[in-house]
Amino acid sequence: MERLQKIIAQAGITSRRKAESLIEQGRVKVNGSVVTELGAKADPSSDEIEVDGVPVGKEEPVYYLLYKPQAVISSVDDHHGRKTVTDLVETDKRIYPVGRLDYDTSGLILLTNDGEFANMLMHPKFRIHKTYIAKVKGIPSRQKLKTLEKGIELEDGKTAPARVKLVRGNSKKENAIVEITIHEGRNRQVRRMLEAIGHPVDKLKREQYGFLTLKGLNAGEYRELKPHEVKKLRELAVT
Repeated sequence: MERLQKIIAQAGITSRRKAESLIEQGRVKVNGSVVTELGAKADPSSDEIEVDGVPVGKEEPVYYLLYKPQAVISSVDDHHGRKTVTDLVETDKRIYPVGRLDYDTSGLILLTNDGEFANMLMHPKFRIHKTYIAKVKGIPSRQKLKTLEKGIELEDGKTAPARVKLVRGNSKKENAIVEITIHEGRNRQVRRMLEAIGHPVDKLKREQYGFLTLKGLNAGEYRELKPHEVKKLRELAVT
């Protein structure tokens, strides 16, 4: 017997956290009866489990690394008809992105149908580092970069310490390339951090997620994660 939210997450329908919301909303049935108790358990091999009237079947887990181009939504679908990250990956599995990258941000994003894995990587208490390369207006001083390293106050609270490096500055074009590594995942966080020190972002790319990089991929291309990479990500998430 396993908790319902775990069964739903492992089926690739959604993350475990969102599965809990589905249960509380009365959208999950076990053997024809609505279940709203979060502690409820079921046997995935013998019980009939439905979400919104659709039977839950356990899918083989898949894991992809995608080089997301700009102007692509980090979502499963979009009401405005814009291209999404799932449109770029050819699979018959119900995959969804692990976290998100802004519409106008490019770079490394993971997709999976393993809700437990996704929830583990996105949980705030797990500190997987993400490295971004930003092209910013102006050339930030060392003092300003130090404020980011220590943590800076934003409207949703102070950021955790970051690793920041000025890669190069161009005084003629009045812009600079900055490398920044964070482990948080707040909405548009890197853009807001750099804007807070007076250097708005013109272009942003996520180059690294933990030990994973974009090596060998062009924008719009993807590859499956190797089993040892999935294992290492799990280990990173819990350490």
